[in-house]
Amino acid sequence: MIVVPIKEGDNIERALKKLKRKFEKTGVVKELRDRQKFTKPSVINRERRLKAIYIQQLRQKELDM
Repeated sequence: MIVVPIKEGDNIERALKKLKRKFEKTGVVKELRDRQKFTKPSVINRERRLKAIYIQQLRQKELDM
């Protein structure tokens, strides 16, 4: 359960912004969207592999500069 403490006189919009940030950090919304559809484990592994290759290429370019 996510709790956002609010002091008296604090702005409600600011509290909502904090709540949204906490939701994003915990990954609740992303997990809910992922659970709406089934993805095969092979597809998940392929996406992870491609992401790792992409990050490795970025780091290699950074070192070459």
